[in-house]
Amino acid sequence: MPLSNEELVRAAVAGDVTGLGLLLSRHRAGMHAVALSVLGHGPDAEDAVQDAMLVAVRRIDDLRDPAAAGPWLKAITRNACRARLRAASPVPFPDGDLPSHDPTPEELLERRALRDWVWHAMAGLSEPVRLAALLRYFSDVSSYDQIAALCEVPVGTVRSRLSQARTKLAAALANTADLAHDDAAALTRTRRREAEEILAAAQRGAFADVVREHWRPDVEFIGPGGEREGDDRAFAIRGMEADLAAGVRQRLVEVVAGPDLSIWRADLISPPDDPAHCPPSLVWLHHLREGRVRRLRLFHPRPRAA
Repeated sequence: MPLSNEELVRAAVAGDVTGLGLLLSRHRAGMHAVALSVLGHGPDAEDAVQDAMLVAVRRIDDLRDPAAAGPWLKAITRNACRARLRAASPVPFPDGDLPSHDPTPEELLERRALRDWVWHAMAGLSEPVRLAALLRYFSDVSSYDQIAALCEVPVGTVRSRLSQARTKLAAALANTADLAHDDAAALTRTRRREAEEILAAAQRGAFADVVREHWRPDVEFIGPGGEREGDDRAFAIRGMEADLAAGVRQRLVEVVAGPDLSIWRADLISPPDDPAHCPPSLVWLHHLREGRVRRLRLFHPRPRAA
């Protein structure tokens, strides 16, 4: 006997990707019908369904009545279509009588098997596409223009890469298999400890040792304003030493990790006698090869609107 909606929702909430995949497969036709009714025939309707599927991955814990899974998924799809009509975010969130809580990156990364499945599915993306998805869905540098600035590409390229990421993730979800995936949370914890140790070493005046140990000799380093110099390692060391000499300190806030990417976000603390010395935060975007940094781009994200 097929599992009921309630059983599939409970399985999905417990972290069973197969349960969520079966649930979405069961209701995909209804979701597509909603998209067609709002957007008409064409690629936008299918894209809206993919958007809605990814929202379901992130928001399945918010479904208060498992028996109402069908209407809930249709509501998400309808909102995805409306967002497309408004040319808003391509991954909208449900409104109406559904909870408005938007999971933090930490909550997303701690969601058991669903979390690991997302990371596993993203491992099949090309590095530029995966980076755009990591920034969009797992960091505070999530607006199109900030992703474009950090990745040094036009906004249209960001939109294209995110579209590729959504297509890949939606296809992977539609073809779920209950496989053992690498533990993304364990990787993130390891990378966070590493980040804390590196920043602590820098504060002790040992950043040059860190660079020699963790960076490749041919590393590419780009400063927050796009600055580059011939000897990138020496350039980075001088910049860190200048900040420390000025009394600037960094407090690690967030780490997002993938097999070949590591993204740090840190608060920048200006000296008391010069409170406007530096912007309030800094993002470190590391591209890795064999565990060592091959490219590092620094970026000052704009503060979030109040």
